[in-house]
Amino acid sequence: QVQLVESGGGWVQPGGSLRLSCARSGGVWAYDILGWYRQAPGKLREPVATMSPNGVPDYANSVKGRFTISSDNAKNTVTLQMNALKPEDTAVYYCHSQRFDTHFWGQGTQVTVSS
Repeated sequence: QVQLVESGGGWVQPGGSLRLSCARSGGVWAYDILGWYRQAPGKLREPVATMSPNGVPDYANSVKGRFTISSDNAKNTVTLQMNALKPEDTAVYYCHSQRFDTHFWGQGTQVTVSS
């Protein structure tokens, strides 16, 4: 069973940066689709950034140019570098992987952007 464990959330002032990491274990497969989602209070969970198995990233319009997703297959990690953070980026961020029709989720990490 795939396990995803996030780390790196916290509080930051507007304009600041945070780096989220996700450790993958339990049957990691190189062809999994990887990604980060977020859910703000009262809102639906939404995709933030995804990476195809061949390493092509895709971003939500709201984070393009500010967030960068990367993966390290040797270390089985997925990272989300978040720059120029805005209050509207405040949410619980979830690491996600998809293998065919099966979805795996981390437990989530809180990101709060406020002054």
